[in-house]
Amino acid sequence: MTSNLVISSRCSLFLMLFYLLVSASLTATSAQWVWPKPRTLSWPIPLATILSPNFTISSPYHQHLSPAVNRYRLQILTEHHRPLIPPPVNLSNSSPPLQALTITVKDLAAPLQHSVDESYALVIPTASSTANLTAETVWGAMRGLETFSQLVWGLKPLLVPVGLDVWDSPLFEHRGIILDTSRNYYPVDDILRTIKAMSANKLNVFHWHITDSHSFPLMLPSEPALADKGSYGNDMLYCPADVATIVRFGLEHGVRVLPEIDSPAHTGSWAEAYPDIVTCANMFWWPAESEWADRLASEPGTGQLNPLNPNTYQVLKNVIGDAVALFPEPFFHAGGDEIIPGCWKADPAIQSFLSKNGTLSQLLEKFVNSTFPYIVSLNRTVVYWEDILLDANVKVDPSFLPPKHTILQTWNNGPNNTKLIVSSGYRAIVSSSEFYYLDCGHGDFPGNDSQYDPPPTSGDSGNGGSWCGPFKTWQTIYNYDIAYGLTQEETKLVLGGEVALWSEQADPTVLDARIWPRASAMAETLWSGNRDESGKKRYAEAMDRLNDWRHRMVNKGIRAEPLQPLWCIKNPGMCNTVHPSD
Repeated sequence: MTSNLVISSRCSLFLMLFYLLVSASLTATSAQWVWPKPRTLSWPIPLATILSPNFTISSPYHQHLSPAVNRYRLQILTEHHRPLIPPPVNLSNSSPPLQALTITVKDLAAPLQHSVDESYALVIPTASSTANLTAETVWGAMRGLETFSQLVWGLKPLLVPVGLDVWDSPLFEHRGIILDTSRNYYPVDDILRTIKAMSANKLNVFHWHITDSHSFPLMLPSEPALADKGSYGNDMLYCPADVATIVRFGLEHGVRVLPEIDSPAHTGSWAEAYPDIVTCANMFWWPAESEWADRLASEPGTGQLNPLNPNTYQVLKNVIGDAVALFPEPFFHAGGDEIIPGCWKADPAIQSFLSKNGTLSQLLEKFVNSTFPYIVSLNRTVVYWEDILLDANVKVDPSFLPPKHTILQTWNNGPNNTKLIVSSGYRAIVSSSEFYYLDCGHGDFPGNDSQYDPPPTSGDSGNGGSWCGPFKTWQTIYNYDIAYGLTQEETKLVLGGEVALWSEQADPTVLDARIWPRASAMAETLWSGNRDESGKKRYAEAMDRLNDWRHRMVNKGIRAEPLQPLWCIKNPGMCNTVHPSD
């Protein structure tokens, strides 16, 4: 036992000396491992200095920035990041140890909302013991703190680059993740960990798809029966205190929490408390011998709110009012997707309405006209899924959705639907399923499905049963240009994008690996783009950086999936292809 301890101690000492030796001989690339890559970073001479063990951060007091400052200082002094490939840097003989970071914020009052200024400038001088971070807002200061924290590495002593200047600001103001907590429940701690990882990747919108046909996990003061009867159980719901914790945590990490209460479709869970306002609830989703066009839902879990029942609007307004009170976010996502004609047609009152020359689109227009003005009256901008305007069967006339108060979120038909939305004068959030759906490629969840049993000689794997397969690789996500094919003026209407994790086949056991590091790929493209200074796609050089960033996230407790064997990382360039794809 004693000899083993001696050997272990000797090995640790050797590795530490080797690490410091390698760290003291290097090129100007180590500061380029910041993820997402900054817009501009200048480090003409690759020098580093020691970070003082008594390092401090000074900033003006702010209720959300001050906790972030304390958190980052602790992280910087205790993380001890060891890059997979030690950065080639020369230790400066003339630079004093870095003792402090001073933060200057010009506007302490700017709220966290869309279009807030997230720019920052970071200067780590060669001949001073103090670095300077300046930002227009506290939210930009948080982005700069993240960049500074990623520049620090090493065991003892900690090292930090000197003679470095960064100016940084996002290309797109809306950079988010959708998490569906209805189909499967996620405890609050999982949501907080996701928000923490988002902040590290400079993502700023947690789009919370809270409710759906499968469960209603949100406890609302005005309508407690919805969660009492529609959740999976008392241990699988979010009370107002939980929401307050998540919103506050988001603010302290520079992440907005955008609630989505999907309606009028995706509302089967409402029927547990209010069966009279939901059509086709608890019916089999695709009746035997019927055509796909005659289905009651696009997946198991039926139910749509009835636009002809006055009680629908009383309940819905209570829900919306409570949700707005719980979430300070100025955007409110009202859903509006996948309205299935068969579900509404199953209701006798709607059958009578249609028999008198009424249409399904008129039903939707009645629903929108009864809810949209109310949401706007609560000082909210309404976000809908694209279907509400673009669906082939059930859609509203654009006159019901004034662009001033409306944002449309794309999920079908890639850049073509984005073009349709912005060319009509609407702002767009891009979540194209062909590129940004993280659940794709894992098959599908209905049982007794013959598509999994094609003839062995057919050569048709059917995308493994996944409607949106194949799996969306990080390269697919990284290379997607969300403004592809748009004019300069149309591009201005693209607010940004969101990757989506729908939870039919996801829960807390796979949460981190499904999201990370693929969401990191989108984070960089929306922050600083996916092209280098010459306009060439930079996915090749992003590979090594993302590998190291994934390694760093794992060490922070984010269980991100691996991208390559460790051998590839230890042998840079050896796992690349040098052949053109065509």
